[in-house]
Amino acid sequence: MSDNAALAARVRAASHLTGTFLLRSGRTSTEYFDKYLFEADPELLAAIVDGLTGLVPPGTDLLAGLELGGVPLATLLSQRTGLPARFVRKKAKEYGTRRIAEGGEVTGRRVVLVEDVVTSGGAVLDATKVLRDDGAIVEDVLCVIDRGEGGRERLAELGLTLRPLLTRAELDAAAAP
Repeated sequence: MSDNAALAARVRAASHLTGTFLLRSGRTSTEYFDKYLFEADPELLAAIVDGLTGLVPPGTDLLAGLELGGVPLATLLSQRTGLPARFVRKKAKEYGTRRIAEGGEVTGRRVVLVEDVVTSGGAVLDATKVLRDDGAIVEDVLCVIDRGEGGRERLAELGLTLRPLLTRAELDAAAAP
């Protein structure tokens, strides 16, 4: 079994749920990958970040973790790579700095977004628009799981390259006997 297949099996075993789930896109699904279950396991999270480290494109200036699941990933990835991290809120706070992107300036910097699971890509598209409006150069997105439900294509329409650690096909293959 390859290292990626072994990691897919671990991620699936830790986070795959069945039932009826409402997704951010508004659709319902009978399967769900609960990011909190793989991010709460320190050994599994470390293995995931080890895999993501190799996906960071050359020339990256900053890593930007999307609230909430992308934040622990970006934080550990920052430690492993030495790249500074930023944190992108879903909406600006009404107090303090009132910023959507926290942690420092992004203007003129090549920012790689870090997300947990990509389905339709909606959260990534929202974050990209905000960061680009702030002057960031955003072209790449790392994620742990690409569910293969149109997110990659939607991101490509905005000039984004999705770099998943694991795909839905790999997670499904990990379930096969």
